[in-house]
Amino acid sequence: DVQIAFANELSLICDKADINVWELIKLANKHPRVNILQPGCGVGGHCIAVDPYFIVSDYPMESKIIGTAREVNNYKPFWCAEKIQNEKLQFELKNGRKPKTALMGLAFKPNIDDLRESPAKYIAQKVLQNSNNEEHYIVEPNIESHSVYKLTDYNEAIIKADIVVFLVAHKEFKNIDMSKEKVVLDFCGVYRYGN
Repeated sequence: DVQIAFANELSLICDKADINVWELIKLANKHPRVNILQPGCGVGGHCIAVDPYFIVSDYPMESKIIGTAREVNNYKPFWCAEKIQNEKLQFELKNGRKPKTALMGLAFKPNIDDLRESPAKYIAQKVLQNSNNEEHYIVEPNIESHSVYKLTDYNEAIIKADIVVFLVAHKEFKNIDMSKEKVVLDFCGVYRYGN
């Protein structure tokens, strides 16, 4: 959780400084004793997103970094949702119409069907709550259906969407041929290093 929080914090700084976080981490990791993890849209799952709270609860004075890491990782999905909202507003101002948005991935990590404590699921929820009669395509290739979200095939979503938001780096998303007209928000490194 702490190591992911460091990577997520770097991504926030890089966004503000207009630096490609994936390039920065790639360069830093060339050092033999550096291994910065990859940032994402938060931390999910039944362990990492939950267990640090037990330590913080029992040892609040001794667990400052652990507690702060939780704060950083809990903030990241909120930040991602805000970035999506801002991109949608910019698209509407520029094009005079509401965008169609594809939200790519709901699982808490790549290539699984587990949605427990998923930051991507939270982001999808926030985006849909802020929706004003816009079309959204929710994509999760590792499950067939969901009780809340109507799922769309990733190929169909890519074709129809104006804005494509990568929330989870599923293997299916890695070789998508993306049209240059699409607005791409990549929160998980699907298009890292400027691919």
